Amino acid sequence: MRADNRFLAGKGIPSRRRYPRVEKPHGIWVYWNCKGREDTSRVHDLSMGGLFVETDEAREVDSTVRLDFLVQEGQIRAKAVVRHVKLGSGLGLKFTALIEEDSPRLKALMTRLRGLS
Repeated sequence: MRADNRFLAGKGIPSRRRYPRVEKPHGIWVYWNCKGREDTSRVHDLSMGGLFVETDEAREVDSTVRLDFLVQEGQIRAKAVVRHVKLGSGLGLKFTALIEEDSPRLKALMTRLRGLS
């Protein structure tokens, strides 16, 4: 097996992600509802394509989730689908719909979070 010199030189593996994410955005929480069960969770990472929420609550992959952020940019409401589950850690969610008037607020939130990191 041959070593990749880019990796050895300290360069990371290129991301497959479509949208860049903000890791551990301080103080960002989301209220979410899935199949009649509600919870509030800390956001572990966030992008324009989705997020990872910290929770002990497992949900089935492909389950639909309703999300409500309350951040200084204003209310952000979205629907998402569970893409992956890390038991005891949280859920990876992909946005499937965003309330039209909330889209600029999500963009503003991402801009603010990138400025802090």
